[in-house]
Amino acid sequence: YIDSQINNKTVGLGGSVTISEMNLFKMLSKHNQVYWHDEKPTDMSVMETRTAATRSEIYISSENGISEAGDIVNIDNTGNRVAAISYGPQKVYLLVGENKVTTTLDEAIYRARNIAGPRNAQRLQRRTPCAIKGDKCYDCNSPERICRGLVVLWEKMSSMDMEVVLIGEELGY
Repeated sequence: YIDSQINNKTVGLGGSVTISEMNLFKMLSKHNQVYWHDEKPTDMSVMETRTAATRSEIYISSENGISEAGDIVNIDNTGNRVAAISYGPQKVYLLVGENKVTTTLDEAIYRARNIAGPRNAQRLQRRTPCAIKGDKCYDCNSPERICRGLVVLWEKMSSMDMEVVLIGEELGY
């Protein structure tokens, strides 16, 4: 679906296991200019790639949790994803596997902090209590902490078009 919606655009991808599992970089790169720090151009630094992604016409991110009422929760380390889903692109696609849907906002925040956060810290090989134990957020002060900001969107921002794509399978953390 995503591939059929985007053509001849600049596309930014947020750091996301879901995006990786869907092979979106390879798929979209065939007919778009795609910026993703996991597949950065050789002439750009990671930060330059993140900035280019944030300034793209289209931005795609996965979310850490979403409530049945539509509250969208995202935790971020550098701020590139939460910045891009909050302001800038013409259109934002938010990808949500069924494993990320919760009943309430509190459950979505809990999920982001205690499931997605520790699993991402482990994947990134961080030396944090949540990565070492893999069981929950310890609200640590580690310099390797990846959960530095949490954003909740109750509705799309008024400055852009946004589409939540619910995926009927478990993807990402």
